Amino acid sequence: MKFIINSLLFSKQIQSISGVISNNNTVPIINCFLFHLDEGMLTIRATDLETTLVTKIEVETAHMEGLQDIAVPSKLLIDILKSLDDVPLTFSVDDATFGINITSGEGKYRLAGKNPETFPNMPEARDTATIIMPSSAMINAVSKTSFAASTDEMRPQMGGIFCEIGSENTTFVATDAHKLVRYRRNDITSDNPVSFILPRKPITMLKSILASHKEDFDVKVEYNNVNVFFTFDNFYIICRLVDGKYPNYDAAIPKENPNKLTLDRLSFLNILRRVALFANHASHQVRLSIQENELMLSAEDIEFSNDAHEKMRCHYEGEPMEIGFNAKFLAEMVQNIDTEQILIEMSHPSRAGIIFPITGEEGGNEDILMLVMPVMLAN
Repeated sequence: MKFIINSLLFSKQIQSISGVISNNNTVPIINCFLFHLDEGMLTIRATDLETTLVTKIEVETAHMEGLQDIAVPSKLLIDILKSLDDVPLTFSVDDATFGINITSGEGKYRLAGKNPETFPNMPEARDTATIIMPSSAMINAVSKTSFAASTDEMRPQMGGIFCEIGSENTTFVATDAHKLVRYRRNDITSDNPVSFILPRKPITMLKSILASHKEDFDVKVEYNNVNVFFTFDNFYIICRLVDGKYPNYDAAIPKENPNKLTLDRLSFLNILRRVALFANHASHQVRLSIQENELMLSAEDIEFSNDAHEKMRCHYEGEPMEIGFNAKFLAEMVQNIDTEQILIEMSHPSRAGIIFPITGEEGGNEDILMLVMPVMLAN
């Protein structure tokens, strides 16, 4: 095997899939990339056994004699590419020893490759159903939900993003029992309703790859009972689904919320961040005191004798009330909304607050709901 390739383009493609390779793999071969050369096209594969990322790149010159596959040490290759300028690279592989020679101008480097036959096989897309999803929808779905997923390794189901594909819409949900986000798309449907849990790490990597493209494009999503397969551009991504049953998230969303608070999003976020600086560093508790057209945000840390109070104008429908929230959780939600104004619906200081973006548009394809649990206020 021998080929010539542009170093910058090659480095970009390598970097895009390298995140799946862990630093503490117990199986040495998966510390490598698998290269496959075929008719001027180089296919590069990386895996952690749960997730597989594949990308393709055209090479400038290819000689097909000898091996067509080689396992290449990932860390050393990435480090070499980071330090190179925009130059042509020549790769040649010794069929007998699996040694890899890289030539760059006056530089010559030799890597110890590995037998490609020991590299794990890629799962096949068998008995799958398919939907087509705009890349912008996938980016938004992951961006708006992933921050709310649990980091508790004892509850792996809640560490993923729940995907529910139906005949009327597709819903993405993430929760850690303190906060919950439901992101719904009315323009993505299927005649065969199904639900599954997407693992957060590979889905976040998918979002990053999609976001690196400037234009919007279609993503082919295939799924069965074990894996989900994403195909777009020169990428192919396979994720093993999270086993288990997702909690009944709908039951956690209060249906009757007569107290409605409308706010300028950025003004509220900036005040919340300032006041939160004075909150107790363990509880992050802020108090919202609401009446008619005025909202008072306050926080205190008794241990250090710190406190803060700040007012802002608002529009409020309902009985005057005081409710406490974790400022960190509340700020995360507000900063992940794009609209100028937000609506917070509440029923009682002991029940969850529901946050909606105010879009001013009818019939939009996005439907976002964010839930944050209250904290008990100290009198």
